[in-house]
Amino acid sequence: MDNIAIVGVAQTKYERRKKDKTYYDLVFEMTKGVLEDSGLTLEDIDNVITVSNDFLDGRTISSMAVGEAAGAGDKNISTVEGDGTFGAFYGAMRVLGGFNTTLVVAHSKGSEGDVKHITNGMFDPIFQRLLGLEAISASALQANAYMDRYGVREESFARVSVKNHANAKNNPYAHLPMELTIEDVMASQKMADPIKLLDCSPVSDGAAAIIIANEAHARKAKTKPVWIKGIAHCAEEYFLGDRDLTNPKSLRDAAKRAYAMAGIADPLKSLDVVELYDAFSYMEPLWLEGLGLCNPGDGPKLLDDGITTMSGALPVNPSGGVLSSHALLVAGLARIIEAVLQLRGEAENRQVEGAKTGLAHGINGPCGQSHCVWILGTEK
Repeated sequence: MDNIAIVGVAQTKYERRKKDKTYYDLVFEMTKGVLEDSGLTLEDIDNVITVSNDFLDGRTISSMAVGEAAGAGDKNISTVEGDGTFGAFYGAMRVLGGFNTTLVVAHSKGSEGDVKHITNGMFDPIFQRLLGLEAISASALQANAYMDRYGVREESFARVSVKNHANAKNNPYAHLPMELTIEDVMASQKMADPIKLLDCSPVSDGAAAIIIANEAHARKAKTKPVWIKGIAHCAEEYFLGDRDLTNPKSLRDAAKRAYAMAGIADPLKSLDVVELYDAFSYMEPLWLEGLGLCNPGDGPKLLDDGITTMSGALPVNPSGGVLSSHALLVAGLARIIEAVLQLRGEAENRQVEGAKTGLAHGINGPCGQSHCVWILGTEK
């Protein structure tokens, strides 16, 4: 793969409601912010990718409302209606395909809609949607299957929430920095057995942007380039009943491809930091298994053994993860940004000492139907 790098990043603080900001405002601020971070100008950008969703924005062709704010006038522009990691993947492919630079910007204001009603729309309209399935109830099915197959206890999921909300206290962008105990999580409101309120990510408003550049234009940027060493995505069956929810095979396939591209044989030893899409607490150990960082069923042991804590061998979600800030569509792009900040040595109080290789991850669809894996590094 040609040498391409992320040379600029920007993100808002994630909040329950950004009442004073329109989608246009958020995208404009992120476009301005990512250009300032990179030291590039709008004239240096020859391709723009916006990430939006008609249902979340409450209008058709939602990308049309933000193209101008992203500086796309007289430029090649396209849009992705999915998680920000997939939008960034498309942006990277555009640079590999001949563009010099791609600006990728994602926005979300979940406060302006009913997320449960919107995520119900993910499911088949004939057989499943009328059952009331949405993100929380579907994920409860997956959590139960995981517990039943491997004997995982709810307290193990609660520990993930405790860890990530505590990590968020070091992240000025986080929506929910909190000091929790396992007892706090276990006593919180039951949403859909076994998922409780503090096992769930919040609904956040926010936006984020990155700039991806080829090697020539990476040299023009003022920032330390973070090189894209490997990227891959994969999807599996649409119907939940057609999938083994305890075996995230699309994640396994995507991770294997990304590792191979990056020349990684042992990810547990090669990676320094992981930013994972943990919309619910049970997802962190399950996705770690899918990433090949441990054997199936052993995900909770990584936290039990201290490996995934800030002082552990492989810190996972030092930013607080999606459990602490969840702006739909933006959250995966934020994982890339957090990994970039770690590798640039600019993560401040959440910095992992000596981080040189990082993994960022995003998902689309119910229960991780599709996954996108990024391997980033300080060296070409």
